[in-house]
Amino acid sequence: MTGPMLRSRCHATRRAWAALLCGWFAAWLPLNARADAEAGKAKAQVCVACHGPMGNSTTPDYPILAGQTARYIYLQLRDFKEGRRSDPRMSPMAANLSREDMQDLADYFAAQKLVTVPFKSDSASIEAGRKKSAEVLCTMCHLGGFAGQNEIPRVSGQLYPYIVKQLQDFRAHTRTNDAGNMASVSRNLSDEDIRNLAAYVNNLQ
Repeated sequence: MTGPMLRSRCHATRRAWAALLCGWFAAWLPLNARADAEAGKAKAQVCVACHGPMGNSTTPDYPILAGQTARYIYLQLRDFKEGRRSDPRMSPMAANLSREDMQDLADYFAAQKLVTVPFKSDSASIEAGRKKSAEVLCTMCHLGGFAGQNEIPRVSGQLYPYIVKQLQDFRAHTRTNDAGNMASVSRNLSDEDIRNLAAYVNNLQ
């Protein structure tokens, strides 16, 4: 067999193997994805007592998880588990979660549709919040519309009281699991600034 013929046969064999492998992965991945989704759904049932159906909390103490970035949820669960973030309710819940548990929960809640609970804020507060967010450059990290990215949370549509509490905690350094970014942003915010920011972000869809 000549060199060109041999190379042609080798290329054909490689293409055949590539097609076979692609077909195998195509068949396997949807099943695996469905398995992970079902695993996350089953594990999330204990979470909905506080965070609401499919992660859509209506209780001020508990954030909405639906539509949150998976990376952010995973990191927060890990921080609760490892003590970098502390809460008397969440820390015990996260203590026995495995890495797989945390990833399954993160993927499940990230895939759910956010249902907002608008806070009745006046238009002046919302506009003041918009201006303050532009002044402190919130969207450099949280992106336009406060949709979030990777480890930066989505905060648009989040519960107003929860946003207020987190900004206060960052300012007071009682929450510090953010590498100092939010502490730096919030240190010069007044109480009114925080309320206005919360009003603006909560009313974003």
